[in-house]
Amino acid sequence: MTQANAEKVANVFIGAAVVGAAYYVIRTPQLRRVAWRLTVAALTGTIPAWLTQEIRNGWEASARPNI
Repeated sequence: MTQANAEKVANVFIGAAVVGAAYYVIRTPQLRRVAWRLTVAALTGTIPAWLTQEIRNGWEASARPNI
């Protein structure tokens, strides 16, 4: 088996595992609630932090002289 074929097979197995785990989480109410809360926490924490950092970078870049 070549390296490329091995990577393709591994990607298929990983994809199947992800789909199976997602199906299990969706079918289990308690896990679904936990997943939803984690998603909301990630979105409400990560996106504002990223946006703040981008604004700060833009502000600092605007103060530099163009050479």
